[in-house]
Amino acid sequence: MTGTAGAGGAGGAGGDAVPPLRPREFAAAVLRGQGQVTFLPSVAAGGVFCLALTAAGWEYGLYGLAGTAVGTGAARLLGADRDRVSLGLEGFNACLTALGLAAVLGPRHFSTALLALAGCGVVTVVTAAAGHLLGPLGLPSLTLPFCLTASATAAAAPGFRRIWHQGETLAAPPRPATGPTGLGPDDLARGFLSGFAEIFLAPQWHVGALLLLGLLVASRRAAAVACLGNAAGMATAWALGAPAAGIADGTAGYNAVLVALALCGGFLPARAATLAYALVGAAVATAAGPAVAALLAPSGGPVFTWPFVLTTLVFLAAATSFPRLGAHRRGVGPAVG
Repeated sequence: MTGTAGAGGAGGAGGDAVPPLRPREFAAAVLRGQGQVTFLPSVAAGGVFCLALTAAGWEYGLYGLAGTAVGTGAARLLGADRDRVSLGLEGFNACLTALGLAAVLGPRHFSTALLALAGCGVVTVVTAAAGHLLGPLGLPSLTLPFCLTASATAAAAPGFRRIWHQGETLAAPPRPATGPTGLGPDDLARGFLSGFAEIFLAPQWHVGALLLLGLLVASRRAAAVACLGNAAGMATAWALGAPAAGIADGTAGYNAVLVALALCGGFLPARAATLAYALVGAAVATAAGPAVAALLAPSGGPVFTWPFVLTTLVFLAAATSFPRLGAHRRGVGPAVG
């Protein structure tokens, strides 16, 4: 994986003037913002990801693209560093925020569209704050701004009748897992592809196939790491006795994919030692998923990418103690290779 890592660069304002990006530059920055959800500052990957979201439903394609554009534009308008904006680092949290609110509140409500646009502006501010808090520690903000913004909104939404259209609140007490644990070939295939789709909060396996194609277009090595992380997450979930339905729908794999990408090629160099470290992290994130779900259940908040964020921050903080991993303290830049 090459270029500046996304889903993770620290936020920070630049000291330059604020000349607007030319239309072509802005369009490229928006597409890179979509690619940065998986740490890929690639216009091609962003274009395929946009197509994949549209395959999930035209509304989701529109929310993802508009959210990324609003976040990118708001960051530049506020004077964020031009290079960060151009690389898409100010767009990916806004993309996920728009998609998250659409998924929770329903995409076809006018109130959802307005709230998503506002949320994309807010998450730009949260991104800068998270970067200033975590940057001095040598840690990236990842998708923490998205998780904070979307979780707070989802928890608060039932209290506002003009934005909540789902009937009963989603809040519920934590419950033990139920259902058969046996996996068939169809479950494995659907779960593997849906694991990629769930990164963008989509459950459809064909969306995951397109997202995997986007990874392959941008970086075959990143695609291979993502596949191994996905497999590690699914294997961990099966070994621990997760219901087959929870593996087949992709929810057991998407956090593992993101952790693997972050720890092998995203923020640590891609090598055998970091791959092993990343796969351990992928397993940990999978095991942490139900714990996060149980903690958020009383408020009705979805899990989003909290397991990825928490696991990756811990593993990156620890990596500086292990010289063989090639970690460094010079900020939160990527491992280029």
